[in-house]
Amino acid sequence: MTPDSTIDTIDDVLVVGAGAMGTQIGAAFALAGYTVTTGDLAPEALDQSRDEAQRRLRRLAEKGAFSSEEVDSALERMTYTTDSLEAARTTDFVLEAAVERIDIKRELFAALDEAAPEHVILATNSSTIPSSLLMDATARPDRVCNMHFFNPALVMNCVEVVRNPQTSDATVEAALGMVDRLGKQPVRLNKEIPGFVANRLLGALRNEALRLEADGVASYQDIDVAARTALGHPMGPFELMDLVGIDVSYLIRLSEYEQSGDPADLPHPSVQKLYEQGRYGRKNGRGWYEYTG
Repeated sequence: MTPDSTIDTIDDVLVVGAGAMGTQIGAAFALAGYTVTTGDLAPEALDQSRDEAQRRLRRLAEKGAFSSEEVDSALERMTYTTDSLEAARTTDFVLEAAVERIDIKRELFAALDEAAPEHVILATNSSTIPSSLLMDATARPDRVCNMHFFNPALVMNCVEVVRNPQTSDATVEAALGMVDRLGKQPVRLNKEIPGFVANRLLGALRNEALRLEADGVASYQDIDVAARTALGHPMGPFELMDLVGIDVSYLIRLSEYEQSGDPADLPHPSVQKLYEQGRYGRKNGRGWYEYTG
């Protein structure tokens, strides 16, 4: 396989990171016919990822979105490993969905660059760390980009494909082509900007909602009601923070501040307080709201 043939020859995908996003992204690729390996250092994370992928895909079959045969085939195409670098040696495309820390991502991209064949694209799912901050950790800056899925990745149709100044046209077209094959809607960003497009729009709403709550204008519950009933949003900004994860929201804002140095980009004090209390949202049953079952 030659580097120029990537767009037509991507069959095997490696997803690095077995958290909520990595799990669903891997399942989405498998449903689209890709052979998928999910890698994570923690065996227990892989066990949870396998169980979660099976549960979510079976639910899609129950709802009639896919047939039982399609789901069974997708599950057969999914494997799991604690050795992502070994898996990278035989893959065609890598999607990194690890923790939002630039030091970890740079170390990971450098190692993946050493392990993966020349034709392989190295993409990051990050919505806050642009690939320009990762590309120089590799010898293939033209084959590095952001490919940002939204949570829940099996359901949400939008995928932002973001090029850095050295990303090649072939890499962009390959990534866009993969999004099409997934049955999702690609959004092409011609240049990097913190937060990309959708999250900048959501961020403006979230920041205003946090200000309104902190100023005592309305409770977070009523602000969510207003977003749902007046704006037609499927959930309010506080409900969305709980779904995404308070920890994720906190770390994203912290990353934005580290890149910009602008105090306005720091996590909101209310979010920081929840983060320090370990109230991470739906994932552990307590965030803005409390969850049972």
